[in-house]
Amino acid sequence: MANNTEEQQHNSIRSSIMEWKQMHPLHQIAETPTHKLLLKQWLKEEELINNRIALKETQIDSTRKEITTLYIFFFLFHSTTLMLLFNSSSSSSCHRSWVPSLCSLLFSLGLIWALRYKSDVEAHVEKMLQREKEDKGLLGRCVEELKKKGLEFDLLKEVDALRRAKSLRVENKEVRKWSSRDLVSLFFFSMACFSLALTRVILCT
Repeated sequence: MANNTEEQQHNSIRSSIMEWKQMHPLHQIAETPTHKLLLKQWLKEEELINNRIALKETQIDSTRKEITTLYIFFFLFHSTTLMLLFNSSSSSSCHRSWVPSLCSLLFSLGLIWALRYKSDVEAHVEKMLQREKEDKGLLGRCVEELKKKGLEFDLLKEVDALRRAKSLRVENKEVRKWSSRDLVSLFFFSMACFSLALTRVILCT
């Protein structure tokens, strides 16, 4: 009699284990507080990362619009200045040519500095955006693994692996090279020098 009772208990335990294994992984997660809490935390963190990505993309778009506006101001200022000088030039204006030249130089240097600053801001936000996207990829893979494995998902191992992947990610510090931002700055500086020379030619010929 005792053997029958013991065998029934073993069968009951075995059947409950089989039923548990046959459950969908999401049902297993829903029935387990630790897995359920971890999934909620990860989904919440994923939502926060998506919000930060959207914010940084908006910042990049805004910065690029500001850079475009500075480009327009640069060419508009110099074209307007040269046109006014050409229309108002006289034989006695050569000795005073340093005044518009100095104003043009100061404006150009200020605008080039602003362009460089905005370009550096854009590059910095782009790096942060890339990092957020990498975090999203790491977290997304963990969420998919958790949803797919259910109780077979090793909490300690996977969480530690995620933390280690984030902490060991080191940004590659490349040797400083010429970039497109350097070329843009050089181009505008060359245009400023050309504008100075053209101002001198207009006022002294």
